[in-house]
Amino acid sequence: MEAKAIARYVRVSPRKARIVVDQVRGKSVIQAREILAYTERAIAETVEKTLNSAVANAEHKDHVNANQLVVKAAYVDEGPTLKRIRPRAKGSASRIRKRTSHITIIVGTREEA
Repeated sequence: MEAKAIARYVRVSPRKARIVVDQVRGKSVIQAREILAYTERAIAETVEKTLNSAVANAEHKDHVNANQLVVKAAYVDEGPTLKRIRPRAKGSASRIRKRTSHITIIVGTREEA
């Protein structure tokens, strides 16, 4: 039994999001929520919302208690990059890349993990 949740087009670079997601991979849901509650990075709030959504999907789909769930997989994929232009000296311009991420969290029961 497993359930997943995906947060798409999150406006943070994948490199920054992976720092937080790597901390919760393989942990129980209770431990993961505690880690995310005390992580000072801004993306931790979005990762926690995605984790809570995956837990709610598991509870609704398979009627499993949240205490029995483990974060089986958590990864961050790169989304589309928003390209912007910043004016520079002598009439030139430089490119600003505003990166986006797709955050995926999969939870399952302890026996499967």
